[in-house]
Order: sequence, then C-alpha cells, then structure tokens
Amino acid sequence: MRLTALSRFFSLGTCALAVALCTTAPSTYAASAQDPALVIEDNDFLGPGGSDIQSTIPLLGNPHIKVLGFTVTTGDDWENAESAHLRRFLELAKRTDIPVAEGAVYPLLNTPALMRLHEQEFGRIPWKGAWGGLGDGTTVPETQPALPKLPEGLPSTPAAQETAALFLIRAVHEHPHQVTIVAAGPLTNLALAIRLDPSFAATAKHLVFMGGLLDTDLMSVTGNANFASDFNMIFDPEAAHITLTAPWPAITVVGNISNSVAMTKAYMARIAQKSTPVTRYLSQYISPLPMWDEMTTAIAADPSLVTQSVKAYMDIDTSQGSHYGHARVWPKDLAPRTQHVREVTIVQKIDEARFLNTFMQQAHSL
Repeated sequence: MRLTALSRFFSLGTCALAVALCTTAPSTYAASAQDPALVIEDNDFLGPGGSDIQSTIPLLGNPHIKVLGFTVTTGDDWENAESAHLRRFLELAKRTDIPVAEGAVYPLLNTPALMRLHEQEFGRIPWKGAWGGLGDGTTVPETQPALPKLPEGLPSTPAAQETAALFLIRAVHEHPHQVTIVAAGPLTNLALAIRLDPSFAATAKHLVFMGGLLDTDLMSVTGNANFASDFNMIFDPEAAHITLTAPWPAITVVGNISNSVAMTKAYMARIAQKSTPVTRYLSQYISPLPMWDEMTTAIAADPSLVTQSVKAYMDIDTSQGSHYGHARVWPKDLAPRTQHVREVTIVQKIDEARFLNTFMQQAHSL
C-alpha cells in the first residue's frame, strides 16, 4: 500500500493502537569515528537550496555521523518535488549512497479546504507551504500535482522502494536504541510509523525536532508573522500530538531558538569562497532566512552546541479552535495526566559562532 493511501486510511480514525509510556534523560552521541552516531532526517525538503536542503550539511559533513537515510513528507512543498530536489542535491554532493524514502503526501486529517476554513474563522496563516505559501490558497490543488521542472535539473537517482514510515521502522529495529530521528518538517511520517508499530519510538534513541514555538503572539505583531507561525505543527497537528506523546527515550525541541541565526548574503559569500559543486549550488540558490533546519540537524549531530535549555512537558493542541496546532508546555507538577504528555528538553541558547563556523567548514568538506 502506498503511503498516500496509508495516510488516508489513518485519517479516517481507524488507528487506535495504544502507546506505552516511558521518560528518560537525553543521551549524548558517540564521538568516535569508528562508532559513528546513526541518524535519519525526516523533512519537507523545499528546494532548491534554502534551510531544508541545507539542513543535510551538518549531517553529511560530520565524520562522526552516519546518515542511514532521508525521509520526505509534504509540507513546505509537495512531497514529489521535495524528493526530487533532495535527490538532485545528493547527486551534486556525491552522496547518492544515502537512500531517500518518499513519505506522506497528505497530513492525517488536515486538507487545503480545512486550512482555508480555519483561516476564515480565526485569521490568515501567513505560510501554508505546498498549500499556497503566502497567498490565499484559493488556487491550491486538492491533490499532489505532477512533478514540475526543477531549475537545478531532475535527478537520475531513484527514490528508495520502501515508503518512509516502513523505512523508519525497519532502520530503528535494525539498530535498536541507536538511531536519532531528526524531524524538521511536519511529523506525519513519524506518526504513521508510531501507529504502524507502537514500539517504534521506544526503540529509537532520540527525537530532535524543529517546531513547538512558544509565546509568539507578540512576535507576530512586532516581527515577521511567518517566523512565529510554527508551520510544522500547524500543517499536521494530529501527527504532532501522536509523535510527542509516543514513548521516545528523549525529545529535544528546537523551537524559538531556531529563529535566532539567519543565512545572510555576507555569510554565504564566505561559504562560496571555496568553489565546489555544493558551494556553487548553495550560493546560486541562497535563501536569506533563519537557519531553522540547519540548526536542528547541527544540534542533533553535536549536542554540545546547546548552552542553555529547560525541561518541560509539551503537547500540541488538536482542538478545533484558534490554537489548533499550537504548542503548550507545563511544569511537571501542572502537566495534565490524561494526555500522556512527556518531558522534553527545550533549547534556549546555542553557541552561535561555533554553529556558523562549523557549518561553513562542513559545507566546504562536501
């Protein structure tokens, strides 16, 4: 069964598998080149260039990381285009040895029509990704369109035969308690894996995800509303809730902090001082936006980048109201007991200078 069909199947509410509970402290990665840390990145790889594609660099350029694969889900763009952009970039980076597993084309419940209805009642969502970007979404197709022409050229490397949810489950069980999942897009693929296999999350090592922004109402008034919208959670709130209440051994949240460092033309010029196929690609398709996903993968690859964090209990609101898709947090003694909320580590500060210097070195190494 294609994952598209699986997504529709689960969206009918027929998945009712129980999820076990456990909470343990985050663990660190192996620092030995002989025993690299195992990572899978799940993302909505909008391309060419930009934060989504550039998020691969802290993983590909780190000799202490072994990337088992990339999994793709609709979010910033439709899944078929994202997969093609990613596979083309991996060809330029000479890393076609890493499989790309295509995943969910649609969220579990959300649709373009439902998002437009939500906007009519509660106000415009500034970024809707595949469903209209910054426009009003009125011309967005209800189904995934055919693969468009890519400015960087179509890839010749095919996607993996396995769908994303099944790839994730298999990889985790082949390496029990060793695989870190880095999620920088909507969490649909992870929710599907959890519903297919209730032991999936507990068999992984760590979930590091970009999202779960908090207290951003004022930021949307005084700054860039798009940067405050928490798109990854809003696009598929039910998947985010399923994922955050699953029994991961540890969860790290890269939320508000992800807005703190931006890609600039000056910084890209420094990267482009060394001319390689990768740096020429990055420079050609520069997107001067916050380094949301790059920071997330960098923290997953090197947790010592984090200089300040706080522990809390987190969940995503799935009620049909103005806070649909928004994150909520509680201290332990106030956390609800009936929602199976789990402790997470929320990143508050990182070593920004080291992050930028290391990212540049890693881009040069590819």
